[in-house]
Amino acid sequence: MIINKDLLVGQETFFIQSDNSNACQVNSGEFYDLYFLRQLHLETLRAQRSKSTLSIIVLTLDKEANLESLNMNEILGIIRKKTRDTDISGFVNHKTLCVLLPDTDEAGAKEICAKLTNKIPQFSITTSSYPDHIFESLTKNGCISPDAFPFEIWDPMDVKGESWFKSLLKRGIDIVGSIIGILIFMPVMLVTALAIKATSPGPVIFSQIRLGKHGAPFTFYKFRSMHVNMDNQLHRDYVNDFIKGRHEKVNQGDAEQPVYKIKSDPRVTKVGKFIRKTSIDELPQFFNVLRGDMSLVGPRPPLSYEAEKYQAWHLRRILDMKPGITGLWQVEGRSKTEWDDTVRLDIRYIKNWSLLLDLKILLRTFKEVLKCRGAM
Repeated sequence: MIINKDLLVGQETFFIQSDNSNACQVNSGEFYDLYFLRQLHLETLRAQRSKSTLSIIVLTLDKEANLESLNMNEILGIIRKKTRDTDISGFVNHKTLCVLLPDTDEAGAKEICAKLTNKIPQFSITTSSYPDHIFESLTKNGCISPDAFPFEIWDPMDVKGESWFKSLLKRGIDIVGSIIGILIFMPVMLVTALAIKATSPGPVIFSQIRLGKHGAPFTFYKFRSMHVNMDNQLHRDYVNDFIKGRHEKVNQGDAEQPVYKIKSDPRVTKVGKFIRKTSIDELPQFFNVLRGDMSLVGPRPPLSYEAEKYQAWHLRRILDMKPGITGLWQVEGRSKTEWDDTVRLDIRYIKNWSLLLDLKILLRTFKEVLKCRGAM
């Protein structure tokens, strides 16, 4: 099979090179064309900004089909004739083609699929829609399942060279930092465990399913600061109002000094109030970092019922980066920041993260914890 090096696709040019210099390995180990993933990334950003739906059609050559007998360029031509001028078609790899359908919902994608099925019977065809299928997965499964969208939605240029090395180095620092944190704070954690056990019945550690990078679920650890078997409806209602921007209902302060956090929560124990104010309740998350579920610095990991209330652009805080114990929001905004501004801080961190920025955030976190600012 021969594939031209320059494949004009709609208004974009995708380059398929035999040395794989423009390919990257994701998910199941298959190699994907970086230029196509870059276009996918840009289209998802457009969908977020316009609050529209981006659908995608993936056409995969059946295992029984003879690859050598097919002219993939001709098949691409057939696909382009059956799709709209505004759609973007291209090679993902030597056996897979893909069509991006801007401003198209699932029903529209299935209509186009019906046109393609009879024309290219050697291919299996699947569809997915962003962000609809992601929110459907959150509602149905309590997490973002791997099949909710067929590709990871990140900037593929970030996997090259320096960024890859920095990511590896960040993980190394997380491992070393979490071990040091566990050793340094072990006496504090032991005293806290004894205090919790002596003052209220129930487990010392509170575990909860949170969403990590790409919306994958993981078990999140904190010291228990509440009485056991408490109803979470109070928090659900508060989170819903907070994300929806109903500030008059959730502001526990005043117009000049807003506080977006539940004050005088009846579910919190006496010891719980202290460990929350001093952020001691967060210390068990060093074990989450050591396991690789979290990082020392990153966006805070949400509950599934929080993420269900997101707008599409809010999803970037869980799709693009591993969650952290602390982050830019904790040192610049914390409880005085409205929800959309909180997400903007997370996205700003994701776009500009560096090891130096992580170090600055960690140092500022220590200062904020000592001041007990924004915690309650």
